[in-house]
Amino acid sequence: MKSVGEIMRIGPVIPVLTLESVEQCEQVVHALYEGGVRVLEITLRTAVGLKAIEHASKFASDIVVGVGTITTTTQVKEAKRAGATFGVSPGLTHALHAAAKDIDLPLLPGVMTPSDILRALSLGYDTVKFFPAQQAGGLDMLRAFSGPFPTLQFCPTGGITQESVRSFLDLPNVICVGGSWLTPTAAIISQNWGEVTRLAHAASQLARLNT
Repeated sequence: MKSVGEIMRIGPVIPVLTLESVEQCEQVVHALYEGGVRVLEITLRTAVGLKAIEHASKFASDIVVGVGTITTTTQVKEAKRAGATFGVSPGLTHALHAAAKDIDLPLLPGVMTPSDILRALSLGYDTVKFFPAQQAGGLDMLRAFSGPFPTLQFCPTGGITQESVRSFLDLPNVICVGGSWLTPTAAIISQNWGEVTRLAHAASQLARLNT
């Protein structure tokens, strides 16, 4: 089983997906895979989330599917049963940590403040999600975190765009980024899967300072 840090190093950008149907999931995952994406996060923000994880995890042997927006211990267990390889939470509680550890589901916990980071470090995490990245201070905050927390690696997510991603990946404490720009609403509605593949390919080719 890969650690969260190992999973985050597979690709520079992890698409964050909120899907409306299993059929949409199959089309989106195929388009992203064709563009070189091998790690993705499917959120539990819609009723189809768990079913989408189940289908996506069977798409290819080298695809790594994470479950996003985990906020309860029940969701941790349901996600693992559905086939999720790792979990992503907007924050961190002792209950979430214990539930994920109990069933060996690598967890990427969300942090926003120094106190959040201290809690994550005390529980043994060396890789965290900085969320919501832009609203919480963006590049300047990540630079500031590198002083007191020199060994911690971040996956900033929230408000990052195709135009700003390069600046985030150039930071030494950024291991990868999460974003939704790979699946723009207009392309999904029009079923322009070629556009999704194009965006995925461009994102997959991005170099990063921290490899």
